[in-house]
Amino acid sequence: MESFLQNRTLPLLLLLMFGAVLLIVQTKWPLVKHRQSLKGRLFTNGIMASLTYVAAIFLVRPSVFYAMELSSNANWGILKLLPNNIIIQASAAFLLMDLSFYYWHRLNHKVNILWRFHNVHHIDRDMDVSTGFRFHFAEVALSSIFRFLQVLVIGPSLLIFLSYEFIFQMCTFFHHSNLRLPLALDNLLKWLVVTPRMHEIHHSNFKNETDSNYSVVFSFWDRIHKTFTKNVPMERVVIGVPGYSEPGDNSLNYLIISPFRKQKDYWRGQIQRLD
Repeated sequence: MESFLQNRTLPLLLLLMFGAVLLIVQTKWPLVKHRQSLKGRLFTNGIMASLTYVAAIFLVRPSVFYAMELSSNANWGILKLLPNNIIIQASAAFLLMDLSFYYWHRLNHKVNILWRFHNVHHIDRDMDVSTGFRFHFAEVALSSIFRFLQVLVIGPSLLIFLSYEFIFQMCTFFHHSNLRLPLALDNLLKWLVVTPRMHEIHHSNFKNETDSNYSVVFSFWDRIHKTFTKNVPMERVVIGVPGYSEPGDNSLNYLIISPFRKQKDYWRGQIQRLD
């Protein structure tokens, strides 16, 4: 298992295959009707994903492994305080890493400089698997600081860390997909993990809905922190950020430079859905 996860190619291929299956299946059972060309979005989002992958390889990966080395050498980290049992260690690590991602995600919405870059992810006017890997490379670069602190404080082993990362990516693809699950199944899954319906609300063009449903893997963090929103019919959810709804706002060149330019009025009065 560890050798599989340490191999960059095999997990990446499996993730791409999983994403491709979701892209195909969602065309048969779509959650909402898309407004843009899938081919054009896949090209743009694919280029953005390639840039983020480069940033992850050259910045995030070294910071994580350096933090892991420091944690191991200094016998540092919350997990070092727990019994040396793989089930206890893995369970605690998964919960702590996912909780810390919840806080990091909230920070990306609440801190202006971070939101400038995270906004690139949200202004996609449709949501599917490709949105799940469309981020600005500078956001990923900034996240290397968070990832360093996350690993240093928690102190996971390499196997546990890579296992969580793999599940994290699978869940990210799943809840960004435009897959319409049976409502009963979606409601059942939502008690444990983030579903497409739950995350679709997070990509709403109303600020109060976007400022909710921050969880990545386990959905209960939103319930615990009172940021959970569920009672929004999918036919009323419009994806995107109102101030960035022009076709040119989603061009590749604009996505790259927009965080460094003067920001538009993101919400244009669409702060809270009133009915």
